[in-house]
Amino acid sequence: MIHHLDRETRSKIAAGEVVTRPASVVVELVENAIDAGAQTVEIDVDGDGTDRIRVVDDGHGMSESNAVLAVERHTTSKLRDATDLETVETLGFRGEALPSIATVARLELTTNDGTPRGTRVVVDDGEKTVHPAGRGQGTTVEVTGLFADRPARKKSLASPKAEFARISSVVTRYALTRPDVRFVLRHDGHQTLTTPGTDRFSDAMLAVYGRDAASHASTFESTRTVALTDETAAADIDGVLCHPDVTRSRRDHIHVSVNGRALTDARIRRAVVDGYGTLLPDGREPVAVVRVSVPPEWVDHNVHPAKDAVEFRDADAVADAVESSVRDALSTADLRRSGELAMDLDTSLEPVEASSVFDDVRVIGRFRGLYLLCEAGDELLVVDQHAAHERVNYERLSAAVESAGIDSVAIDPPESVSLTATDAALLEANREVIESLGFRVAEFGGDTYRVEAVPAPLGRPFAPDALADVVADVAAGHASDPRDELLKELACHPSIKAGDDLSDEDAIRLVERLGSCETPYTCPHGRPTVLAIDESTFVRGFGRRSGRRG
Repeated sequence: MIHHLDRETRSKIAAGEVVTRPASVVVELVENAIDAGAQTVEIDVDGDGTDRIRVVDDGHGMSESNAVLAVERHTTSKLRDATDLETVETLGFRGEALPSIATVARLELTTNDGTPRGTRVVVDDGEKTVHPAGRGQGTTVEVTGLFADRPARKKSLASPKAEFARISSVVTRYALTRPDVRFVLRHDGHQTLTTPGTDRFSDAMLAVYGRDAASHASTFESTRTVALTDETAAADIDGVLCHPDVTRSRRDHIHVSVNGRALTDARIRRAVVDGYGTLLPDGREPVAVVRVSVPPEWVDHNVHPAKDAVEFRDADAVADAVESSVRDALSTADLRRSGELAMDLDTSLEPVEASSVFDDVRVIGRFRGLYLLCEAGDELLVVDQHAAHERVNYERLSAAVESAGIDSVAIDPPESVSLTATDAALLEANREVIESLGFRVAEFGGDTYRVEAVPAPLGRPFAPDALADVVADVAAGHASDPRDELLKELACHPSIKAGDDLSDEDAIRLVERLGSCETPYTCPHGRPTVLAIDESTFVRGFGRRSGRRG
């Protein structure tokens, strides 16, 4: 039953401005549909979403009186008073989504709670009209002319393709964390995502990421006891984890939900990565879906106007529970990385004529398959073998590209690559830059692309499935030179990995080759390659007098 909230409750709701861009509208409408018990949610988007967004669900719908109240400020069916904020279990709990949308767009709500006649409520320029309507049980919300009377806000939006990519990301998060709901997303009449709603993570993963990722993934579930000073509670954690050989360059493909709300929670994402531990290759991030359920009173959803973040009563305890659950799930042998050596030592460590700053350095040992221990006068140098080899490869690639550019090589026959709906949207938004880097791709139906050519700097072609990583890096827009990011990515993959056992000769060649680099002390991503420990450190630590050998 929908009713007005009292003044005290309204004052405690951090409403803020919930409609900041088209994706905000989609978040609110999708969450309302899920709260209404929908088994199918269909989202249609025209252009960047300001032209039209239409969300159709088959939930329980509303009566005429409730539909009229639903578009008024501070009305809700999900809270009774301020005390309910402590234990809220719904997603769209603020009672402000529809009226907030109606203040910046034309809103048309058509709904039916199972009676012979439905209701249509239209809010246009502040005027509300109510009519009878024919519709089966459920709700349809159509939003048109978003920000039409707010030119500054509309001008601040990104390109239509980039805005749709944001919408696609929102829908993807819910499609993966709610596999029991069937989602359909269309853009300009073209279907970009559909999930079956079978309640199986594997089916949702297949729909979003394709067969390769889905076939290298395993579901898991666990219950952890989370303890505070004076009480304990159970944290239920489940989801699906891709094998460590299915990775991405960014953390965007870790999909998290807390008590049903899909979030971009950095703390939980980091806990998932920590759970993978050393199974991940350096610089790579996993593909995973992790759902966390804790008692409602242990989490506050009302801390962010866009509902992107939550606050736990004990965030560290929840993160530890996630990390241990992921680690235990990955402890089975079939998920472990083989540790194969993927590098070209003979080529990348060939002698160079240039002098090396490490000419007088002597390799004296190794530590944990990660570090080379070297003697250099009165110092002990510790060299990170992966970072060192990455720097060597990067400078070789940069030098070759500077003189010859990035070559492309044709893939014959072209190889099909499945992208997520979000990555496909990002590709279209950044196609010119992607193609300037040496990729040539063509649509092949749905979110599948035919990769016809790949970049091959220094004669070393990218794998076609690297397209998703490159798209994500370019779309992130952190680097002024996407070509340089491409070289960093390529330099990383063939470099020596943790645990790779180098021969004495290779270790010596690696140190010498690092010393001949223009920037030998950091890898291309800015991490140090060498740490120096002065002899005086040992003198102090062992209580010796300087210079005494006995």
